[in-house]
Amino acid sequence: MGGWAIAVHGGAGIDPNLPAERQEEAKQLLTRCLNLGIVALRSNISAIDVVELVIRELETDPLFNSGRGSALTEKGTVEMEASIMDGTKRRCGAVSGITTVKNPISLARLVMDKSPHSYLAFSGAEDFARKQGVEIVDNEYFVTDDNVGMLKLAKEANSILFDYRIPPMGCAGAAANDSPIQMNGLPISIYAPETVGCVVVDGEGRCAAGTSTGGLMNKMMGRIGDSPLIGAGTYASDFCGVSCTGEGEAIIRATLARDVSAVMEYKGLNLQEAVDYVIKHRLDEGFAGLIAVSNKGEVVCGFNSNGMFRGCATEDGFMEVAIWE
Repeated sequence: MGGWAIAVHGGAGIDPNLPAERQEEAKQLLTRCLNLGIVALRSNISAIDVVELVIRELETDPLFNSGRGSALTEKGTVEMEASIMDGTKRRCGAVSGITTVKNPISLARLVMDKSPHSYLAFSGAEDFARKQGVEIVDNEYFVTDDNVGMLKLAKEANSILFDYRIPPMGCAGAAANDSPIQMNGLPISIYAPETVGCVVVDGEGRCAAGTSTGGLMNKMMGRIGDSPLIGAGTYASDFCGVSCTGEGEAIIRATLARDVSAVMEYKGLNLQEAVDYVIKHRLDEGFAGLIAVSNKGEVVCGFNSNGMFRGCATEDGFMEVAIWE
């Protein structure tokens, strides 16, 4: 074992004209979350606990698209989803259609630890949350002024917007049908999602992963993306922990997170080789990114988009926070 390692992400695919102050805000948040995880790992907190801790912090800050600050549905409400997985015995929990739970990642953890199931959604997940006594807030808590403005822009463009924080000048008047980017064969106007995730390997070589998101701006009610789907947006095993971000439908089709672990196990690839392989060969024409750690203490970030909000650190003192290639 090579010691502990941690990585966090705030989404892959970024507007090249993103204002410098927003870039700096993102780097500061990623750095804060990395430091939170580092302190926990130095205190011998388990990988699964660190993943939950870090993602809770990301969900509480409105900067990225998870928890407070989540993208809005076509009806102006928030429907969140999250998943978490412990590589030890491949235990997992996931939730979708969450509207009142302050920290969806913790509800996913409770599904894993306190229910006989792996995945709960919509009213069933909300009922379970209340029985477990988790913190509940009004749906309005998750809605920000920025989101309301971007939903209006999305409706005017008659499109789904991936990056709801791109300034309006970046897509004003851009009709969806003019876009070269497609999702399931249909054109979209902007590609830049901001899902959050965290992967950790602790000092004992245990891997864990988690992912949380509000989904797409102006999405259809009931839409479920890759983030809560074990094997697609999130996966952890004895070999590695992986969290994905990007075009959800492409990630689902590729079972992207699971494939990293699979090629390590079946092809004998190391973590860097495995990440490079799945990014190159499994996404077809989709755009996505992922963060991954191995049981050897390796950490890798990979993406085929123009950038990814990301940060990583290892026990030997290495630490990096970056956005572009």
